[in-house]
Amino acid sequence: MKKTYNILILDTGKEWGGGTNSLLELLKRIDKSKYNFTVVFYYNYNKGNESNIQKEIEKLGVKFILLPQKSQTIFVKILKEVSRVLFFYSKKIRKIIIFWIDYFCKIKPNATRIAKIMQDLQIDLLYMNNQPSSNFEGIIASKITGIPALQHSRIETRLNCFEIKATNLWLKKMICNSYGVKDAFVKQGIDAKKCVVVHNGIDPETKPSISPIEIRKKLGISENDILIGTVGSLIKRKRIIDLIEAFYIVTNHTKNSVKCIIVGDGPEKDSLLKYAKTKKIHDKIVFAGFQSDAISYINAMDIFVLSSEREGFSKVTLEAMLMGKPVVASNVIGPAELVIDGETGFLVMAKNPEALAEKILLLIKNPELRKQMGEKGRERVIKYFSIEHYVKGVENVFEEALKG
Repeated sequence: MKKTYNILILDTGKEWGGGTNSLLELLKRIDKSKYNFTVVFYYNYNKGNESNIQKEIEKLGVKFILLPQKSQTIFVKILKEVSRVLFFYSKKIRKIIIFWIDYFCKIKPNATRIAKIMQDLQIDLLYMNNQPSSNFEGIIASKITGIPALQHSRIETRLNCFEIKATNLWLKKMICNSYGVKDAFVKQGIDAKKCVVVHNGIDPETKPSISPIEIRKKLGISENDILIGTVGSLIKRKRIIDLIEAFYIVTNHTKNSVKCIIVGDGPEKDSLLKYAKTKKIHDKIVFAGFQSDAISYINAMDIFVLSSEREGFSKVTLEAMLMGKPVVASNVIGPAELVIDGETGFLVMAKNPEALAEKILLLIKNPELRKQMGEKGRERVIKYFSIEHYVKGVENVFEEALKG
């Protein structure tokens, strides 16, 4: 009789993102007769105004456990502030001190709670859906219980020496969503033999639910307007401000009627709106907010832009290419493996609005180039980045980790 393995998924994120979508796609398609999943989330974050992560997980028949996080005590806040003052001269020392404060006040207690859940549910494997520094408690829980753990790292990040040592000692395998992410961790000291690259994937049969005409009508954008846009959380590392600056340059260098759409929400929204107003282009930019059907909005665009300074293997870029849109992206880890410069779009230096604007203008002037690049991008996604490749890749790592 075939054994069913109990797998616990840990996700410590606070908001809906590409990693959330990729996790849900995995849970929809993976062999449930072989794997029995339970998920632990710290936050029951919303999916726009229509749903939340608990509802979406439970729709898939997966048990959801919420592990609420306590607010920092006044004592901990004072301790951190005193550390910042005392060690003002060294950022490195400050970070290490604050790490240890977090370790004893938050990480270790969470690790104990997670370890108990793992033992109570007779878990065979822990699968973590962020990256080592934000899942450190999971690595510690694996050490406590002796139950193997996998890390699915979806973005490069800086690890301290303790996190590197713990990852090498107690993590069974690390799934990296791009070769760039793998290389970034290996350069920091992570054992290369622990790292396995599994690119994010997309279902080639994915279809928008709303037509481009309807989307444009809803947003007050003419069919004749050239629509430049992006999708993502409005956070600093996404550098949406660079897209707005690039769009400002574009409006001053083309006679075409151009509009910009920014799909997403986040803490930077107010400052981005204010910046657009100072540039007097706010009437040409639509902030569409979070949209669960982002692909319909992407399909209404003429040019897709990803201006991040750091990025994983961007699912929205996969969606843009599947919809046949040329992509102008920062030449950073993730997009650099997905976009073929000069063939499916353009790669430019990050934090460089002028370079973004230059390539956007080139695409505005050349409709045939937009079409050719879009077609090439769609072919590339269908050939190399199908959802089946993604699911099979993760399953292969599960099987290897469970062999012992």
